[in-house]
Amino acid sequence: MNKLRIGNLVLEVPVIQGGMGVGISLSGLASAVANEGGAGIISSAGLGLLYKDFSSDYLEASIHGLKEELRKAREKTLGVIGVNVMVAMTNFADMIRTSISEKADIIIAGAGLPLDLPSFLKKDSVTKLIPIVSSARAARVICEKWKTNYDYLPDAVIVEGPKAGGHLGFKEDQINDADYSLEKLVPEIVTELKTFEDKYGQKIPLIAAGGIYTGEDINKVMNLGASGVQMGTRFVTTDECDASMKFKQAYIGAQEKDIEIIKSPVGMPGRAILSNFILKVRDGKKQPKVCPFKCIKTCDISKSPYCIIIALVNAMKGNFEHGYAFAGANAFRATKILSVKETFQSLIREYKESRKG
Repeated sequence: MNKLRIGNLVLEVPVIQGGMGVGISLSGLASAVANEGGAGIISSAGLGLLYKDFSSDYLEASIHGLKEELRKAREKTLGVIGVNVMVAMTNFADMIRTSISEKADIIIAGAGLPLDLPSFLKKDSVTKLIPIVSSARAARVICEKWKTNYDYLPDAVIVEGPKAGGHLGFKEDQINDADYSLEKLVPEIVTELKTFEDKYGQKIPLIAAGGIYTGEDINKVMNLGASGVQMGTRFVTTDECDASMKFKQAYIGAQEKDIEIIKSPVGMPGRAILSNFILKVRDGKKQPKVCPFKCIKTCDISKSPYCIIIALVNAMKGNFEHGYAFAGANAFRATKILSVKETFQSLIREYKESRKG
């Protein structure tokens, strides 16, 4: 596989591990991926709940939690470590500032357009900025706004297609529409980014995500012009993934029919593995009375059928009566738990075999 260059960072293997919250990708998974030559990503979502023993103040605990996870990751690896921060989070600015001050190698920002992301950089900042987009238009808007307002272009761009796990940047009727497939999006965005690369003499690698599960998938999408991939689902069923064994077993036990599009309280469709909790929600049996965290800007407690952050923390612990696991479209393909090292070896082998074919 070709190396992936993001500014002065070099990934020996062009794989970025997707940031998965709540608590699925923390320092354990991220450091293991970084040690194999990929980029390990810590999810900043819900850290205030995972570190509530430090402080009952959710925002304060979130900042402490992110510092701790970055510190723990750095103790285990010299590789590339980044942070995923959702634009929709109410503590977006806190998580961005903390990531930059703690010298995270990269910030990946999605779930909304991070139009002001470069404003957080200081003169001595080393952190690279990578927005997530779901269209060529979104890529163009970000490049234009960043260049005009901050004289900064993205260090790379991630396109997340409709087969991704978790919250999706598509309307429900677009998810299965071929016009919004990753195969269509990648060439369009490569073309869009090239206009900025040519105009300003700066390379902006495109990283493809959403439904990429095998080395063959990596080969296919790189043949379309992507410089690398982001993968989340494949890394859930690893020894080093920070989720509970019950969470990992939910992937291994899932059949294709169990992976569904659900309506999330945050106002976006999401892809998850069917659980008793989801069935109860459909029957109208869940309704929170208070919002303890105010973690997502677009979540309205008066209309929400449940608190998403509590549901995701429960799932991470393996409690599917009170939560559910987000998962990519190919989660059903998981059959066993492997180490991250074995997973990388498998991806590279699959990639090489598909190149020969």
